[in-house]
This record gives sequence, structure tokens and C-alpha cells, in this order.
Amino acid sequence: MKAYLVRRLLILLPVLLGVITLIFSLIHIIPGDPVVAMLGEQASNADVQDLREKLKLNEPLHMQYLLYLKCLIKGDLGTSLITEEPVLHIILKHYPATIELALVSIVIAIALSLPLGIISATHKNKPVDHLSRLLALLGLSMPNFWLGPMLIIIFSLKLNFFPVSGPGGLDHLILPAVTLGTAMAAFLTRMIRSSMLEELSKDYIRTARAKGLSKWRIIYKHALKNALIPVLTIVGLQLGILLTGAIITETIFSWPGIGRMTIQAIHQRNYPLVQGAILFISANYIFINTITDIAYAWLNPRIRFQK
Repeated sequence: MKAYLVRRLLILLPVLLGVITLIFSLIHIIPGDPVVAMLGEQASNADVQDLREKLKLNEPLHMQYLLYLKCLIKGDLGTSLITEEPVLHIILKHYPATIELALVSIVIAIALSLPLGIISATHKNKPVDHLSRLLALLGLSMPNFWLGPMLIIIFSLKLNFFPVSGPGGLDHLILPAVTLGTAMAAFLTRMIRSSMLEELSKDYIRTARAKGLSKWRIIYKHALKNALIPVLTIVGLQLGILLTGAIITETIFSWPGIGRMTIQAIHQRNYPLVQGAILFISANYIFINTITDIAYAWLNPRIRFQK
């Protein structure tokens, strides 16, 4: 296991460096002068020169890159052009809201998909299986930018069950979490069904049946335990996607997370904050994928012994 862990960490470093390099290039691929793009066409020459000096854009490109790496090592992601607050502090203020939304969405997705996937697999080609697959298809077919407003119209404006938008208690969290968790639940339902069907067809399940074990003991103690191993990878990847892909949902529901903050930074042309947010989101995704791979190898010894 230690050797596998070392290999994963060694792979992590060049991937992270590649992401850093790509994000550093972001400010240099903006058409025209990036400083003018930030300040607008009406900015004075003095303001343009001051910002160029502040962002170190007057240095040679390789020096800018080395300075960028040096700042990242010290945990310095730059300073917001709007509030002049350190970018890292701004991101960390919004990060808990995104984590909260992602975790509740995961809980909702698992609570929906686990029973549906098991029931669908154990009643293959029966009406309940067809209904489960239809619900999964509907869940995958409804994009967040459509589902979110529909939930607001029905449960907030018509029924007055939940607040329309904004931060607050659990009632403020339900609709955005359901919006994010629906597509994930649909995908996990199909994944659990497929994995369960594969396990139920294996020899050890037939042996368990021949020994006279009860149906539910075979399903929950034997088949489900092994069927959830590949599902773990999907859940980990989906968590990374939720942390990085909640931009639309957070914007619709005015949820104060990193996604909405990034959109606001783009509208304000606050490129240091945009760069910092994209780097932070990318690093989160890479980190979660690595943790997922390690957890998968811990549960499945065959993976960690592969060369």
C-alpha cells in the first residue's frame, strides 16, 4: 500500500504543475492588453502602469512564472482588484458554503440512488425496474439551469415551502441541494444497478444460495458490499464535480459559494480572484480524485498490487 501511495503522490505533482502552468497562462491569452481588459478602455495611462507593476506584468514571462510559483509556495494567490483583500482569504470565506451544499447534495443523491439501484437490480425487467430506469433517465435529462427555476416556481412561489434563494438554515439548502443531487442520483442509480447485477451473477452468490442463505442476507451482506467498491470511485469523482461544477446552481439560488463568487469575479474583471478561484477549484478536484483512488485501492487490494 505504501508503494501505491508513493506512486499516486508522484503522479499528483506533475498534474498539479500542469494545472498551475495552464492557469498562469490564463492572463496572457486574453486578447489585447490584459491590464486594459481589467481596468476598461477609459483607464488612464498611470492606472494602467500601476496595475501592470502591481501584477508584475512588466517582467519577462519566465520571471513572471517563477514569481507566480514562489507566491503559490507561500500560499499567496494574489490580491483582489476590487476589495484589495488577499484572494485566499476571499476563497476560504466562500468555501464552507460550497462544501455544505456539495455534502448535502451527496447525501440526497445516495439516499435516493441506493434503494432504487438495489430494488432495480433485484427485480430485473419487472415493472419496478422499468420505473427506476425511467426515473434515472429523467434525472439525467433535466439540466440544473432548468430544474433549479422549476423547483423555485413550484416549491417557493406556488407552495411557499422553501425560501426562493440566499443563504440561511436547512430550508434554504434543500432546493439547491436537490437540484445538484438529482443528476448524480440518476447516474448512481444506474451504476449501482449495473454493479449489483454483475455481482448477483457471480459464482459466490450461487454458492451462497446453495447453502440456503436468505435472499436479503445474500444481497446486503455479500453482493452489495462488493458492488459498492466501484461505486465509491464514482461518488468521489462526483463530489469533485459538485465542488467544481456548482456554478450554475449557486448562481440560480444566490448561494454564497465559490461558484457564484467566480462568476461575480468574471463580471468584475477581477482576474487575480478568477485565477485564484480556478486554481483552488482545480487543486480540490485533483486532491479528491487522489483520495478516491487511494480509498479504492484500500478497499480493492488487486488495484494497489498492479504495476
